[in-house]
Amino acid sequence: MFTGIIEAVGRIKAIHRQANGARIEIDTQGLDMSDVNLGDSIATNGICLTVVAFSNVSFSADVSMETLERTGFGHYQTGQRVNLEKAMQATARFGGHIVSGHIDGVAKVVSVTERGNAWEYWLQVDSSLKRYIAEKGSVTIDGVSLTVNSVDNDTFRLTIVPHTRAETIIASYSVGHWVNLEVDVVARYLERLLQCREQQDQSSGISESLLRKSGFI
Repeated sequence: MFTGIIEAVGRIKAIHRQANGARIEIDTQGLDMSDVNLGDSIATNGICLTVVAFSNVSFSADVSMETLERTGFGHYQTGQRVNLEKAMQATARFGGHIVSGHIDGVAKVVSVTERGNAWEYWLQVDSSLKRYIAEKGSVTIDGVSLTVNSVDNDTFRLTIVPHTRAETIIASYSVGHWVNLEVDVVARYLERLLQCREQQDQSSGISESLLRKSGFI
């Protein structure tokens, strides 16, 4: 599990593409690797990756076809900068929100506007994901925990303060840029629970209309 608080900005050192995925090597730059072990998880642009090799200044991880198809990794190039966060420790401060590192899809930057000492970014999501985006709710963009400030159909607005722009790759975003999106994990589980309850009610013959007609609700 992660918090969405970026620890360092690294750079893709190498991408070795294979028939069933790829192996990538990340130059970790400012990320402290002293407590990293084989099998540890490091979120790379929000994607939970498992360390299969590492040094004091880099790590390697395998990327599946699922990840390449669902995230921006399919278009990443050598030299590209990426946000990095090691998995959260139980004793650490929880500074962002619950981030699983499991990307739901991608979003496209459609507007960037400077507002005072901050920047407003409008992003567009696929229609299948827009129901998870709520005003004042949380989203993860390339691994960064952010608050949704407004929603308009399939677009939503983020307000980025100078510190966040300075410590992440967000300053490099321009109109047309695609980012990895993870919706709030609570929203996903709530939807699944409601779906299962509805299916169970239908299979038993009990429905909301029947309960209402019988005076239970």
